[in-house]
Amino acid sequence: MRDLSAGPRVLLKRLRELMAEPLEPQERLDRIVRQIASNMVAEVCSVYVLRSDGVLELYATEGLNPDAVHLAQLKMGQGLVGTIAASAQSLNLSDAQAHPAFRYLPETGEEIYHSFLGVPILRAGRSLGVLVVQNKAQRNYREDELEALETTAMVLAEMIATGELKKITRPGLELDLTRAVTIDGDGYSEGIGLGYVVLHEPRIVVTNLLNEDADAEIRRLGEALGSLRLSIDDMLSRREISMEGEHREVLETYRMFAHDQGWVRRMEEAIHNGLTAEAAVEKVQSDTKARMIRLTDPYLRERMHDFDDLANRLLRQLTGFSASSGADGFPADAVIFARAMGAAELLDYPRANIRGLVLEEGAVTSHVVIVARAMGIAVVGQAAGAVAFAENGDAAIIDGDDGKVHLRPVTDLQKAYEEKVKLRAKRQEQFRALRDVEPVTKDGKRIKLQMNAGLLVDLPQLAESGAEGIGLFRTELQFMIASTMPKGEEQESFYRSVLKQAGTRPVTFRTLDIGGDKVVSYFRGHEEENPALGWRAIRLSLDRPGLLRTQLRALLKAAAGAELKMMLPMITEVSEILAVRELMQKEVQHISKFGHQLPKKLQFGAMLEVPALMWQLDELMAEVDFVSVGSNDLFQFSMAVDRGNARVSDRFDNLGRPFLKILRDIVRAGDRHQTPVTLCGEMAGKALSAMALLGLGYRSISMSPTAIGPVKAMLLALDVDKLNAGMTAILDDSGSTESVRAFLVRFAEENGIPL
Repeated sequence: MRDLSAGPRVLLKRLRELMAEPLEPQERLDRIVRQIASNMVAEVCSVYVLRSDGVLELYATEGLNPDAVHLAQLKMGQGLVGTIAASAQSLNLSDAQAHPAFRYLPETGEEIYHSFLGVPILRAGRSLGVLVVQNKAQRNYREDELEALETTAMVLAEMIATGELKKITRPGLELDLTRAVTIDGDGYSEGIGLGYVVLHEPRIVVTNLLNEDADAEIRRLGEALGSLRLSIDDMLSRREISMEGEHREVLETYRMFAHDQGWVRRMEEAIHNGLTAEAAVEKVQSDTKARMIRLTDPYLRERMHDFDDLANRLLRQLTGFSASSGADGFPADAVIFARAMGAAELLDYPRANIRGLVLEEGAVTSHVVIVARAMGIAVVGQAAGAVAFAENGDAAIIDGDDGKVHLRPVTDLQKAYEEKVKLRAKRQEQFRALRDVEPVTKDGKRIKLQMNAGLLVDLPQLAESGAEGIGLFRTELQFMIASTMPKGEEQESFYRSVLKQAGTRPVTFRTLDIGGDKVVSYFRGHEEENPALGWRAIRLSLDRPGLLRTQLRALLKAAAGAELKMMLPMITEVSEILAVRELMQKEVQHISKFGHQLPKKLQFGAMLEVPALMWQLDELMAEVDFVSVGSNDLFQFSMAVDRGNARVSDRFDNLGRPFLKILRDIVRAGDRHQTPVTLCGEMAGKALSAMALLGLGYRSISMSPTAIGPVKAMLLALDVDKLNAGMTAILDDSGSTESVRAFLVRFAEENGIPL
């Protein structure tokens, strides 16, 4: 390790003193540029700050015309300064005026200066401004001078981020870090949320930038790196991590990054240049992110996430930061921002305070979205860059209808959305007026509208929504939010509470559906190449009969003297139903033996999610009391589409002919055997797709509670027989060029059906 010259260290020491002095912002900036110029023997030092309108404004200078301060400006990408800000990369030129991007600003008087060194002022990879030094003589600046300037830029980034420069920003203007930003995404759950940003993984803010003892900081960094590497080695050695497969290569690459000597060398050099260990990690992280954030190659962008995660882990080691330390002061109106999130993680937050959820990744059918929708939370997904643009406490508006996220919105936009919220509330009042109206179509068909649930907090919505019952109660959510496996007595008490709150309304319990992307922390499964098609749901339950029998016993005892409806998830063969029936019979005998009262009626059903059951429909309908179609997984498996992969999840239409024909065959099989068929997937919760289901012959559907009002308003205006005739014609006409979706929209418009 080569030791850098004393000059940069003297500069950083003086800057530390300047930051501690009680100075006005402009005076502090002026003294900073004078100190840099003096230390680096530069004839010019200038600071340009990026405004919200994309203009870089001269905020301080030593050497240029002082009258140009707050007047000289360049657009993003314009001139050398604009090029540095746009690319987030430094420029080191011996003859600046020969560079094709050079732009002469006559008010500055810089025409006599030839050598030029400019570095971006970065925070989390975002350009906030540019720091420049210049000299008359033609020369290239040394590497240690470049690094000293980059380090100094971190101090300026902190000044900008803390809002110190707001005092000297001209009236009517604002800085880029605080500008209003609109991010386009996909609306995953309808609704509008107004509130304040809560970062799901809070950004670690480094406030101790400058070191007193470089050797001590090098030792701190080494110790933290050692702990980081040990934690990664431990992760890779766990038994549940399969020793082969593509995922193993990814994890080994992750370990390789943790041992990357280039990464370590850059951090050590930043420490030798005057930074603390944590500031050095942040500097290298920000530099790397700025260079890689513009990459389009998905593999390289994924590697950027790996580096980012490693840097954050290292920062947590150095600062003692824990997730709980960022969870204090949860706002009353929270909009959660996350790259990705599990359903259980969402449930850790206080539901009453959540106004919206913004995801950079995920898909409309991922489980966190399904849970958020059930909780009535607006969700926007595929919101690229949302986390980087947001700061904890920023004002935010999420529009789940249009798929937009507005950060730090201007006053007029805020007022417009407040009006929109009032209009939505008025519309909800209209839907509430339909709560007690019997769901009968225009031509007299009685439709059963039920809701999906999974937690006790969902139960009050039974009465509020007007649902006739719970068509899908996801029992796994109780397991996902628990820190340990719920005991039989706990399950029994929970199910009894559900039935008590439901009153006379029926509840259909789905047996435990964990595995795949439904991770339970205390239940260690095996790493799988394709978990959606792996050891999950009924497969896991049959392989762990003790787990299933405990749940069956709890359900039977909880429903003593009442009606119990239960169904099995992810059935592939009818023989699996017979196996569960056998276990159920053993539990009936067991609780009878000990004098416990049995349910007065037991209805036993199966979920149809696996396409293989399409060739066992007659056997299935004869074996069960009812069938519930899980349209999310059935669509996923039928179309070979990973519902959690945003690149393909919207590639095929669930209102396309192939899938609608599958759904029609199921309801026809139910009619043949007089076996009730319901559908509890996401299709039921949209007025248009719910209309299609009624046209196919479904008379019972289950959805999120917030969807019941709009779906009921639709069906009250619907002539089902007329729709059925039209759908039969278009599904059976292979020569038709009109899509089924287009036909449904046209049918609704022509017949005055609200969607």
